[in-house]
Formats: sequence, C-alpha cells, structure tokens
Amino acid sequence: MYTAVATTNDREGRTVSSDGHTNLPLAHPQALGGNGQGTTPEQLFAAGYAACSASAMGEIARQEEINIADASITAEVSIGKNPANGGFGLAVIMRAKFPDHLQGAAGKSLLEKSHALCPYSKATRCNIKVVE
Repeated sequence: MYTAVATTNDREGRTVSSDGHTNLPLAHPQALGGNGQGTTPEQLFAAGYAACSASAMGEIARQEEINIADASITAEVSIGKNPANGGFGLAVIMRAKFPDHLQGAAGKSLLEKSHALCPYSKATRCNIKVVE
C-alpha cells in the first residue's frame, strides 16, 4: 500500500526521506554525551509509534462510532543497555489522554483494541517492552 524510504549516513549525521519531507540533523542527546543539536532515532521512533497508535485508535473509534476529538497518544521511547545480549535495547511507555467520556474501562478497551491493530505494536510485540 505504501513504502517510506529514508537514508541516514550516521547517528551524528542527517536523515532524509526520499520525498524530501523529512530532512533532519541527527545527534546524540546530551544525556548520552552528545551535543543535543539534532533529532535522535528514539525521537523519530516515538513520533512514528505515537502517530501509528493514534491512527489505529481513530480507526477503531470510527468503527465503534466513538468521539475521540480530544484524545491524544504520547510515546516515550527509552534506550539502554540490554544485559541479555550485551547490546542496546528499547523500552516504550504509551500514554493516552482521553476526554471525560473515555475515562476508565471505555478508554482501556479502546487502547487494547488500538494496540492490537497498530502495525508498530505488531512489529514490536515480544521484542520491546511496551507499557500502556
């Protein structure tokens, strides 16, 4: 249906999409000893995951005729050492902000269905710890 293409030369370089809409400097964050003067891969992943999750939530809401006009999804992506393989790993916390009518069980149900539908969630399932 759609293929996104981006080229990156280094974690301290640039990332550019084939259509030119994304053209960003990359840099290590200050927390990891970098200058913090660019976007990080973790920020890009967080943005993509949040957008995909929000899109899945919108699809479920349309199917179930639920108003989610004031809802939003925030993804927090952390990188850290992975002692199991000696490399690095990611962890994700997904936070949803819902209007009053979606507090409690209604919102939880919508999130669970969205998580099941979202392609990012499917791709990361059993690979990245995701907390909703």
